[in-house]
Amino acid sequence: MARSTLSSRFRRLDIDQYDENRFVEEPEEAAAAEPDASPEVEALLRQCEALRAFHTAIRSSPGNTRSQAMKEQAQGTMLKVLTSFKSSEIEQAVNSLDRNGVDLLMKYIYKGFEKPTENSSAILLQWHEKALAVGGLGSIIRVLTARKTV
Repeated sequence: MARSTLSSRFRRLDIDQYDENRFVEEPEEAAAAEPDASPEVEALLRQCEALRAFHTAIRSSPGNTRSQAMKEQAQGTMLKVLTSFKSSEIEQAVNSLDRNGVDLLMKYIYKGFEKPTENSSAILLQWHEKALAVGGLGSIIRVLTARKTV
């Protein structure tokens, strides 16, 4: 054998770090620092400011946490907000979101479909129709293939 083939210098690169199927836990420090926004959202809903409550609930979404209790609480808060809208106001709320906001809204809509409550499915279908019109099919694909859930 040639002397250069016995070299092991090529093994210094860890190729497993580039594997897209390798899952690495992300630190939970940022999510633990986020305060719970449900009292603020409920106060806005009592003042009949559904659009501000909607934006507050979207902004305070605990997407980076692994705490299931926190995610369930955020889902309940978001469902209250979504059901408080009138049918004519839904389109304005969806149009006020950017692409990431529409994707996050779609995640909450699909999560609401998993655990329906009384009359929530009909309302969520209206939201889904408007979010699909704004986000397109790409939004659905991004939500269904996302690793982070709400």
